[in-house]
Amino acid sequence: MNNPFENDNANPVPVTAEEKKKKLWKNMFVINLCVTLLLIGLFWLPPKLVSVNEFLDSPSVNLPKRGEVADASLEQAPVVPAGNLLDTHYVVVNASSENDWAYFSLAKGAPVKIHDQTSLKWDLAFRRGKVISNGGATNKIGNAGLIDLGDVPYDSVVEVPDGNYIADEATRTETHSPVLLKWYKYNYLTHKLSAKKNVYAMRTADNKYAKIQFLGFTCENQETGCIKLRYTYQDNGGTSFLLESAGEKTPAVAANPEPGKI
Repeated sequence: MNNPFENDNANPVPVTAEEKKKKLWKNMFVINLCVTLLLIGLFWLPPKLVSVNEFLDSPSVNLPKRGEVADASLEQAPVVPAGNLLDTHYVVVNASSENDWAYFSLAKGAPVKIHDQTSLKWDLAFRRGKVISNGGATNKIGNAGLIDLGDVPYDSVVEVPDGNYIADEATRTETHSPVLLKWYKYNYLTHKLSAKKNVYAMRTADNKYAKIQFLGFTCENQETGCIKLRYTYQDNGGTSFLLESAGEKTPAVAANPEPGKI
């Protein structure tokens, strides 16, 4: 008669090959599940957190705190009919080179060949997603600078400031425009750039004024590296883009530049 308290391990039941196979598949399933969750945590979660952070920082939820008045600058200016504004130019600049800058002249509305960066015959230069302007640390002779006007309707910008433009700054290896450092949004899933809707005021190398908006970063063959933008250029030295001001220069208003602005 068997002893009910006898150790069952004394007579172990042999494990069949089928049971070993099932156990192996079960372990592999658990391992694959863990690897999948790890990959999701590494590649899917960070972009989602960035998207949530951008949403929380967006103006739609950026409400004033209790006791504070809403920023009047967030109010959109009335849009002036396009017929009353100077012409808007649409251009595409091939900036696909990793090494060479593509120089662009707002006055000519076309890329220009520049052998000496201290020349005043260019206003912006592009190299992939990087942008520099003809002023500051890039060229001490040039007077170019920019101001980020924010996400506003393009045609609502009928005049730009005449001072406090931010010039290029030096880095450890080269120079860059701090205003145009992040003119784009980066998609962590597709690793592609898309243009923000921000409008930028610009003073050119020879003290003319313009407004600029980036539109894209793709070429006709869907490859990346082509800068698409639109801009309005005032060639009389004035800061207004209204047609009635095209024949006369807008009087300049004295301004006290802030540190880093000229």
